Amino acid sequence: MTDHPAASSLRRNFKRHASAGKVPKMPPSENGGVRESIDEHINEHTRLLHRAFENADGKPYYEDDRTWVRWPANTGYVTYRTLASNPVNVLLVFVPLGILAGALGWKATAVFVLNFLAIVPLASLLSFATEELSATLGQTLGGLMNATFGNAVELIVSIVALKNNEIRIVQASMLGSVLSNILLVLGCCFLVGGIRFKEQSFNETVASTMSSLMAVSTASLIIPATLYAAMGGPKDDKDDNILILSHGTAVILLILYGLYLFFQLKTHAHLFDEQRDAEEGAGELESEREPEEERILSPWAAGVALVVVTILVAVCAEYLVDSIDSIVETTHISRTFIGLILLPIVGNAAEHVTAVVVASKDKMDLAIGVAIGSSMQIALLVTPFLVILGWIMNRQMTLHFEIFETVVFFLAVLVTNYLISDGKSNYLEGAMLVGMYIIIALAFFVYPDTSGPGSMGAPLS
Repeated sequence: MTDHPAASSLRRNFKRHASAGKVPKMPPSENGGVRESIDEHINEHTRLLHRAFENADGKPYYEDDRTWVRWPANTGYVTYRTLASNPVNVLLVFVPLGILAGALGWKATAVFVLNFLAIVPLASLLSFATEELSATLGQTLGGLMNATFGNAVELIVSIVALKNNEIRIVQASMLGSVLSNILLVLGCCFLVGGIRFKEQSFNETVASTMSSLMAVSTASLIIPATLYAAMGGPKDDKDDNILILSHGTAVILLILYGLYLFFQLKTHAHLFDEQRDAEEGAGELESEREPEEERILSPWAAGVALVVVTILVAVCAEYLVDSIDSIVETTHISRTFIGLILLPIVGNAAEHVTAVVVASKDKMDLAIGVAIGSSMQIALLVTPFLVILGWIMNRQMTLHFEIFETVVFFLAVLVTNYLISDGKSNYLEGAMLVGMYIIIALAFFVYPDTSGPGSMGAPLS
C-alpha cells in the first residue's frame, strides 16, 4: 500500500525533530484533516517518549527536587553527554578488554592491539575534560591547564616506559609526537582547509614566535649529537659528559617554556587576543545562528573525570609498554618505529581531529595553535621534564638522539618554518608536509634499532 504524501513528509520531519522533543506543525492544506490527525498522533508518541524521563511535574529527572533521584539521574545524563561528545568514544569498549588481556596474560599481540585502541578514546576524554575544566578557570589558569594536560597521554606512556628502562621508546615517542604534529597534523590542516578555501591566512607573529622556539629545541638535540660524535675517549666518559649537558639543557628549556607562557598569557597577551578577536569576528554570523555552547561538566565533575581517565591511561599504558618487547620479537618491527610512528597516533588522535575540523572552518590560527603549540609543549616541556625525571629515577635519559633522528627532526622543523613564515597556506603546502611525513615513516620502518636496552638505558652507577 502506498503511503500518503502527507504521512511521508511528517515522518521525515519527525526523524529530524523528534530528538528536540517537538515536531513542527504542518501548514493547512486541502488534506488538512489527514495531516492534523497524523501530526497529533506523532506528537502524542513524542510526549509519551519524553514522559518516561520526566517526573510528575514535567521536569527531567536530573532536575528533580529530590536529591536521591536527581543525583543518579544527573550522573547518568552527564555521563551520556560526555560519551556522546566524540564518535571516537565508541572505542571505549576496548578499555576493559585491554586491561583484562593484560591482567590475564593474553598473547602480546592481543595485549598491544587492545590497549593501543583503548588509549585512543581515553586521550579524547582527557582532552575533553581538560577543555571543560580550563573554560571555567579563566585565561591564565586555563592556559596552564592546557599546557599541563595537553600531552598527558604521551607523558604517561613515556613515564611508564622510563620506569621500565625503555629509553629508546621514550626518545622515539617524544620525537614522533613532534613530527606527527608539525608534519602530519599541520599538513592535514593545510590540505583540508586548502580544498575548501583557495588560500587561508593566520597570525604571522604568533606562528613566527612558535617556530623560533621550535628551532631552539632543534638546536638542543643537534648539540648533544654532534658533541658526542666529536668527543674522543672511552664511551663511558662520553656518556657521562652527554648526561651533564642534557641535564643542564633540560633545565634551560623548561625555563624558556615558562617564559613563553608568561609571554603568551601576560606581557604580550594582546597578540593572542588579536588572534582570538579575528576568529570571533570571522565566526560572528555563525555564532548568531547557533546557541552558545553549553558546558557539560562542572569543575568538580571535570576534575574527577581527569583523575579517573588518567588512572585508566596509566593502567593501559603499563600493559602496552610491557608488551612491546614481545611485539618486537614476533613482528620484527623496531622499537624506534613503534615509538616514533605508532605511539604518537594514540596520544594525538583527538588533537588531529580537532585541528583538521577547525581548519576546515577557516580558523587557521586555532589549527596552528593546536599543531605547533602541541609540538612546542613536547619539545620544551615534556622532553626536558622526562630528562629531569630520569635523573631522579637513576635512568640515563638524555637529549642525545641518533644522528639520523636528529637530522630528520632538523629538516622537519626547517620545512615547517619555511611554509608558515608568510602567514598563508594552501593545499599544496599541506600535501608537501604530509608527503614528507610518509617518507620519514617509511625511512623509520626500515631503520634498525642501533641502541639496545643496555646501551643508553642502564641505570646510573
